[in-house]
Amino acid sequence: MRHLPYFCRGEVVKGFGRGSKELGIPTANFSEQVVESFPPDISTGIYYGWACVGNGDVHKMVLSIGWNPFYKNIKKSVETHIIHTFKEDFYGEMLSIVITGYIRPEKNFDSLGQYCRCPLNQSLICFILTY
Repeated sequence: MRHLPYFCRGEVVKGFGRGSKELGIPTANFSEQVVESFPPDISTGIYYGWACVGNGDVHKMVLSIGWNPFYKNIKKSVETHIIHTFKEDFYGEMLSIVITGYIRPEKNFDSLGQYCRCPLNQSLICFILTY
């Protein structure tokens, strides 16, 4: 990927709440302005790298860039799952990320169950939950 590594920083805003509620994988969401600042030709999909909230420690992360076709989003989003357990929400904090690698393109699924049964997604979810 010609845009990697890619550095970004922005305020954490409320998303749809689906990552935590439906998948058990909370995500930190960037505002529309931050999403629009990404290179227009960056591929949608799943990435990995490093993240830091405020002036805290740096942690591994996985990140989704795209339209979330399963949910039929009308706006592109950037959702970061930081591989760390935080004691409380951090809406309004500054999130700094560096994207270092690409995992796979964005995909659509017929159901949430199909999404969770996808071998690559199972591997990612297991990695995230057991790391």
